[in-house]
Amino acid sequence: MEYKISPVYRMKLLEKVEKEIWNRYKSYKDVEQYMKLNQIYDGFGQVDFDISYFSEGKNKEKINLIETLRVIAQDIPDKLLKMAIDLGIETPDYIPSIPTFRNELKADYKNASTSFEKAFQNIEEDPAESVGYANSVLESIIKEILKDQRFDIDATKLTNGKLVKAILKEFGLNPNSPQMPDEIKSIGSSLTTVSKAIEDLRSDKTSFHGHDSEKYLIDEPLYAYFIVNACATVGLFLINFYEKKFPKEVELVNNDEWDDLPF
Repeated sequence: MEYKISPVYRMKLLEKVEKEIWNRYKSYKDVEQYMKLNQIYDGFGQVDFDISYFSEGKNKEKINLIETLRVIAQDIPDKLLKMAIDLGIETPDYIPSIPTFRNELKADYKNASTSFEKAFQNIEEDPAESVGYANSVLESIIKEILKDQRFDIDATKLTNGKLVKAILKEFGLNPNSPQMPDEIKSIGSSLTTVSKAIEDLRSDKTSFHGHDSEKYLIDEPLYAYFIVNACATVGLFLINFYEKKFPKEVELVNNDEWDDLPF
């Protein structure tokens, strides 16, 4: 999926990215190295973008950064956005956590990944639909985590609000625990509040359940951006906390299997 970035926004971003790269990396050699580190190779050894070089003059055979960035802005604008984020450039209306979040979902959370792609794709065209899918993302992530046999809970029929409470309890982040430091209680309470708000918006301010409503429906992409951003932030925290605090057990290799090796 490519980010939908207007030509005007691309031009502004292009100028900022070029300026910041030169501010950080003073030499042509270092600038070229930075751009090479941004290239992604496919299975056939092809890169997603080519680096342009000056063909004449005193800078002959040195990287032509502006031309390289222009091609990126034209052909793969999401790459330009990711570079801006990497360089610490502010990107209003675009979600910094998306690249990381998408990679995490693709690995182990297939259902959540599908829902998140739909959520982001619908932000501009159908903000209400986007919010509905954002809610599904969190539900899918939590249900997948709670399948872990170390958690004694059946989460199959729980909805978002109850799911969050269940996973916070399993994580030891229950905001109602009297032994818990206030700072940790705040994290638990915030996650509960955000998740419950997304669920309520999905139920009351969208037609995601398939019924028409005379109530106010979300029709402004601004709110959808905010909600999808919140979804990515909460989802990333849950995944990272789970992987850090509950690492998967590494299977030990049977020593007898090594006896057949020819060394």
